[in-house]
Amino acid sequence: MHKKYSKQGLAVLAFPCNQFANQEPGSNAEIKTFCDSKYHVTFDMFAKIEVNGEKACGLYKHLTQTNAKPKGRGEVSWNFEKFVLGRDGTILGRFGPRVKPNAKEIVKLIETELAETPAKEA
Repeated sequence: MHKKYSKQGLAVLAFPCNQFANQEPGSNAEIKTFCDSKYHVTFDMFAKIEVNGEKACGLYKHLTQTNAKPKGRGEVSWNFEKFVLGRDGTILGRFGPRVKPNAKEIVKLIETELAETPAKEA
């Protein structure tokens, strides 16, 4: 997704979290090395955060309080939950962890947003 749409303005942001069955126990550097070597990620990886509970980062507090379709509001259920935001920061969609990043409903949402609001020239 990132490779295909980044020149049109898509930015994929990854926020590792260890709140789900201890899936991300490593340091930020270890997580990055693993993702780079195993999955060859080219998108931005941020420092490990909490996404649920009192210590959830502000971004996720906002994302999970919004009734974004199709999943709706509420805590993140597992790693790899996806939020699609518009260029203006509006939450356009929220998808559960079992929905693949290239699922037709996500692709359609991204392509529609990219077509309606072209990237500004730098």
